[in-house]
Amino acid sequence: MLTGQKIKYVVVLSAVMILCGILIGCSSKKEDAKDVPVHTIEERIKQAASMEAMDKGDMSRLKKLYQLNADDVQDFVLYTAESNVEANELAVIRVKQEDQADSVKEKIMERIEAQKVKLKDYRPEQFYLVEKHILKVKGCYILFTVSKDAEQIESAFNEALK
Repeated sequence: MLTGQKIKYVVVLSAVMILCGILIGCSSKKEDAKDVPVHTIEERIKQAASMEAMDKGDMSRLKKLYQLNADDVQDFVLYTAESNVEANELAVIRVKQEDQADSVKEKIMERIEAQKVKLKDYRPEQFYLVEKHILKVKGCYILFTVSKDAEQIESAFNEALK
């Protein structure tokens, strides 16, 4: 009988240790996940590229350009060209849940296609910028930029989320 109790004790103790290991492993992964405010990413990008020739947009502009549901967006920053014949654009969008990022990305891709159609024959140099856009998803964050400084903007985005 005593050995049976020892076996039960060892089994229960082992199960508790395994459960603790799983919980500790999961909790450390959550600590590694970045929770960076969008304004911090914006500041990094402003250090890497000039936003002077662009206007800062609000939620109504974000909805108009990308047909986004405001309930899906936790935070964002939007800059668009001062003129509608220019293609420069920057959007950093943080969605509430990571699984929403793909649908936001699809809506941004619709915007890209619309810009290509609009600019293709009319403004070839702006069309080229749209062709060289950067659209990237990193967790809950989406970066979209059309700019001659697109690579620097992407690097600043990546650095802010490290």
